[in-house]
Amino acid sequence: MPHLLHIDSSIRGEHSVSRRLTARAVAAWRAAHPDGTVTYRDLGKEPLPHLDEAGGMARMVPADQHTPEQRKSWELTEELVSEVRRAHTVLLGLPLYNYGAPSSVKTWVDHLIAPGLAFDPATGTGLLGDREFIVLTTRGGGYGAGTPREGWDHAEPWLPHGISRTGLEPRFIAAELTLAPQMPAMAELIPLHEQSLAAAERAIDELWASASAAA
Repeated sequence: MPHLLHIDSSIRGEHSVSRRLTARAVAAWRAAHPDGTVTYRDLGKEPLPHLDEAGGMARMVPADQHTPEQRKSWELTEELVSEVRRAHTVLLGLPLYNYGAPSSVKTWVDHLIAPGLAFDPATGTGLLGDREFIVLTTRGGGYGAGTPREGWDHAEPWLPHGISRTGLEPRFIAAELTLAPQMPAMAELIPLHEQSLAAAERAIDELWASASAAA
């Protein structure tokens, strides 16, 4: 049975563009997989604990030697990796905060980098690569070639590297200039924002369109 892991990370609630886009993607996925199931994790509302000393050492010490603190962290890691393992598709909403990924997403990635669970420590082979990984990224400004802040987006370039040991390969769909409708200084950029958002929505609608037609 098809299974989707849906992850949001925005802290903007109902004002979040990334949440709106992931909701659209979930609806499209459900239309294409009417018998499918969905697991939802909200990193924005319920962030994961950052890896501390116990969590870090839990990756270096055999499980039968874990302290209670190390065991607690490792059990959470096992849960998070299991969520990915069960999914045929992983869907992540990735807003850009202060030119980088939300710390909650970084923490999620840190937990996934688990030897024996997400990659083979002997060979370095990723163990989670046989699934679709869709990332819907939103940026308040514009960071493309020729813009004043070209290269300031450190979220989208980072994620493929951060997650690479697991074998997951993200496919990005982006919407830019999301702050234009809210900030008077960006008002002239609203048409560009609308174009970017419409393009992202079209790309989302096309993700599983062939499966929907077949169904």
